[in-house]
Amino acid sequence: MSSSTIDPAAYLRTLLILGRTSNLPTVWSNCLAGWILGGEGDLKSLLLLSSGATMLYLGGMFLNDAFDEDFDRQHRKERPIPSGQISANAVWAWGLGLLVAGMLPLMAIGRTSTVLTLCLIAAILLYDAVHKAIAVAPIIMASCRFFLFLVAASAGIKGVTGTAIWCGLALACYIVGLSFIARKESSRGALQYWPCLFLGAPAFLSIFLNAGPFAIRGLILSVLQIVWVMWCLQHAYWKAERNIGYSVSGLLAGIVFVDLLAIVPDSIWLALTFVLLFFAARLFQRFVPAT
Repeated sequence: MSSSTIDPAAYLRTLLILGRTSNLPTVWSNCLAGWILGGEGDLKSLLLLSSGATMLYLGGMFLNDAFDEDFDRQHRKERPIPSGQISANAVWAWGLGLLVAGMLPLMAIGRTSTVLTLCLIAAILLYDAVHKAIAVAPIIMASCRFFLFLVAASAGIKGVTGTAIWCGLALACYIVGLSFIARKESSRGALQYWPCLFLGAPAFLSIFLNAGPFAIRGLILSVLQIVWVMWCLQHAYWKAERNIGYSVSGLLAGIVFVDLLAIVPDSIWLALTFVLLFFAARLFQRFVPAT
């Protein structure tokens, strides 16, 4: 397609689809929760963190399609590259460029952030390269969110605290369960129940860690998170006609609830911020597919 025939609106939508941009509110909630657990700090670090994380996420999603070109030409011909909406070379250029652009603001935060950012980028590239070939790819996907959470904590004045590590691990467990369910989206095989156990890890950790005035709030938020998980899972497990894609989209938006559980805020305004991020994710999913 020549540049003179490119429809800017169509091209923009193609970029939004490649970047799975409907999931960006969950990236921002990861950043906010990790930053808070790291002791917060000045807003400049939060801005650097959020902008860098956004570009790394988008770059990783672009490269996901670039690596999957051959697979998509056989099994998902509606994806942007096999359908001719954009060239593979352009997707590679976008993906690598976004990774570099996202790396720079994160490395500007500090030495610890630099090391963790490099770990995050390595996890992103490893996942994109091998996720179609190995069964344990969901664990690599989970490591991406885990390192993102630690990068976010490193941007706070306290840095990577023990609580941040535990909450990052709970988030990783949630992603493992979600990802194993998502792998069955295009398969007709039986959907096993064991991945659902991982989805409950954040609620279990919250109940275990929170005491005193945080105990009741943590319990309420834990129930909220479990109720949302169960509502999502019904479409994959208990409906007459299963819809795994719908379940996965809901579980992806539920990452925001996992982050809310991590901090158990005592500020109604902070809690509302996470609620707005959740609804933003659900709203964006109406226009851009989450998977």
